[in-house]
Amino acid sequence: VPVAWSDCPQWTRGRHQGLPLLSYNCAPRDKLATYRQLRALGLRPNGQDPVAVLYVRHNASKKVSFASLYLIDQAAPVRPMTPAKWTALAKANQARRICRTCGKDPLYILPTSTHQCWTCWATTESEAA
Repeated sequence: VPVAWSDCPQWTRGRHQGLPLLSYNCAPRDKLATYRQLRALGLRPNGQDPVAVLYVRHNASKKVSFASLYLIDQAAPVRPMTPAKWTALAKANQARRICRTCGKDPLYILPTSTHQCWTCWATTESEAA
């Protein structure tokens, strides 16, 4: 099959959503990378669409996973964090730690199901019982 990362036709497992389907260990690691692999290299996809799909079947669970593959040579460096982004991130993380019942910071991230610290949660559970 003709592919975007090579001038020669390459062997693939077929197509998945219109993209070439590659098996695990068959994708050229010097040319293609998943999103997480790009981030580990300090890169981002830079708005490019995936050029292939990686197919992985887990033998123990029999689950099938698919991962989009991007061209490394078209990726761009990750944008640096600005002071405004650091401030917004700090505010968001602080909001995840404030109990909605007592308004205190228990110094840990609260469960998203209750947004309560453990003492307030235990109190409301005992009142409900």
